[in-house]
Formats: sequence, C-alpha cells, structure tokens
Amino acid sequence: MTNEDIAVGAVVFYDAVGRILTVRKTNTRLFMLPGGKIADSESPLDAAVREVAEELGVTLDPAKLTILGSFTAPAANEPGQRVVATVYQYPETPNARPAAEIAEVQWLNPERHAGLIAPLLRDEVFPALACRAPKATS
Repeated sequence: MTNEDIAVGAVVFYDAVGRILTVRKTNTRLFMLPGGKIADSESPLDAAVREVAEELGVTLDPAKLTILGSFTAPAANEPGQRVVATVYQYPETPNARPAAEIAEVQWLNPERHAGLIAPLLRDEVFPALACRAPKATS
C-alpha cells in the first residue's frame, strides 16, 4: 500500500434473486458496497462489521462472513487515491436502512447494472462475482 491507498473492509449481500446491495453516501453520486475505512487498531473484518452496523443498522455475525478477496481500484470519492478493499460475502439478506452518512440503498443486478457505480464495484468486484454469484433475474 502507498500513501494514496485507502484500506477498507466491505460486504457483499445478495437478495433472493441475486442482486447486490449497494449504498450511496450523502453528497456523492456513485453507489458502492457497504463498508468503510479500517481504523488503526482494526482488522478488515472488524471494520466491515462496524461499518455495516453504522451505515445500515445491521448487526452481522462475523463467523458467517467469508472472504471474496482483496481488490484495488481508484477511489470513488477521493481523487488521486486508490481503495484497497478486503471484500466479504454474507449469507443472509439484511433488512437494511440508510443510516449515518448513507443517503440511499439500491439493489443492483451485477450482470445488468446501469448507472453510477464505484470503480471498485464495476471493475473488480462484479467481475469476481460473475462466476460465483447466483444468477440474478431482475
């Protein structure tokens, strides 16, 4: 990692038809995975659990998180920086509601998404999920 890198923990949630839960922060345009920056004393998993609770009001069981991988892409909201994300998958569909800095939640079909999504999601995570995710139908 470099000084321009932002370390984050993020979580992929699926709904019953295979869509992925995304969030848009207040005063931003791009949708991204729920999660956020890793504090100095945190692991990526701890950060993901904490951020999901803060952003969506959802309490996760850390034992149910499985790692999808580590991905690097240009940061969505910090020009000139990169995000280095440890991404997990969670086996349950959350009853998510926007909280903290989250303005909006949206379920996206990873195979037929349209609109404004963060580079990490578009260029790294959605391609990685293509062979692993249940097929979305809507």
